[in-house]
Amino acid sequence: MNETNRPHVVIVGAGFGGLSAARALAKAPVDITIVDRRNFHLFQPLLYQVATAELNPSDVAWPIRGVLSDQKNACVLLGEVQDVDRDRQQVQLKDGRSLRYDWLVLATGATHNYFGHDEWAPTAPGLKRIDDATLIRRRLLMAFERAENSQDEAERQALMTFCVIGAGPTGVEMAGAIAELAKHALVSDFQSINPRDARVVLLEGGPRVLPPFPESLSTFTQRSLEKMGVEVMLNALVTHCDARGVDVGDVHVEARTVIWAAGVAASPAARWLGSAADRAGRALVEPDLSIKDLPTVFVIGDTAAMKSADGKPVPGIAPAAKQAGQHVAKVIRAAVSGKPHPGAFRYRHYGNLATIGRNSAVIDFGRIRMKGTLAWLLWCVAHIYFLIGARNRMLVAYEWSINYLTHNRGARLIVGSDANTEQRAP
Repeated sequence: MNETNRPHVVIVGAGFGGLSAARALAKAPVDITIVDRRNFHLFQPLLYQVATAELNPSDVAWPIRGVLSDQKNACVLLGEVQDVDRDRQQVQLKDGRSLRYDWLVLATGATHNYFGHDEWAPTAPGLKRIDDATLIRRRLLMAFERAENSQDEAERQALMTFCVIGAGPTGVEMAGAIAELAKHALVSDFQSINPRDARVVLLEGGPRVLPPFPESLSTFTQRSLEKMGVEVMLNALVTHCDARGVDVGDVHVEARTVIWAAGVAASPAARWLGSAADRAGRALVEPDLSIKDLPTVFVIGDTAAMKSADGKPVPGIAPAAKQAGQHVAKVIRAAVSGKPHPGAFRYRHYGNLATIGRNSAVIDFGRIRMKGTLAWLLWCVAHIYFLIGARNRMLVAYEWSINYLTHNRGARLIVGSDANTEQRAP
């Protein structure tokens, strides 16, 4: 792809980290190729709202080519990487093509981690892709439709029970959104059932919800969820999961819709490079985010075990990935320009945010902690700000305003097919 004599930078993955690196190299004397198996950048923090019919998929995604259309030194390639030849400095694609690189940035993200129980995946989908979100939305809405058609009261109750496994930010936001969907948006849509009777169960294997947050905010979050009607079960380790529901030790939760939010596993980037990795499969990187003995290869974002200059682990959140991408771009710019190396990656933590539901969120800025309505307003502003493109910002702001005023969710369309659901349909 590189037809000039300038250094060629290959960036694999157009998430927050990859796009941040590409844009920070816009004026550098390099040619850039961005490779992704999708043709769009996805704003994952709002994906749960697609899954719960509050937003459309196009509201949280933007074409990669559109994002980089004004960047003359960048080209976009649709493809899926299957390996890296570190000796020849080539990226191997699944379709047989290869890309030679002078600098390589792997920002390939993470996938769901079922902790050795991958057989649970068809029953309990996670939330990493738009396909995941539309599948979950289908299952949520179909559960109510099937309950409306059922004459069996026990089956109705099982259909209207929704189990979310994992009470980190994604699990908390998902549980709260499902509760609001059932108790507000769908209330007047059915005749034979009352959606307010829906049961939402949130399972957490640890002693409290939102483990990354201070305990006071975790306590507030749990109480807020319970006021919304969410059942929170702590120290609840899942031992079995199938089409009938979830087992937590000797306790069985009869639920036809199960959602996985309990953990993530890194992409195979470390395996491609033959480099060291931690127990989660994340590549162990040098202080500047390069790979040991490979100073021109960087791994960033969720697929790297990143540490800041002070030695503290860097959280797997969007701002961290963006900062990592910017740092790698600095290293490359300095090298190709003959300037001093910028040194170790220094992560600046701006805080943790999680929304619970309407007018309720928690924010941890370190010394400053917020909860309730003001935190919710700041959460809204922050997420609109980080969306790519004015169109998406305006669409999301408009959808949120309408939903807030009317409780109506216009995106509650049942689309696609789901073999797992079809097999269980009466």
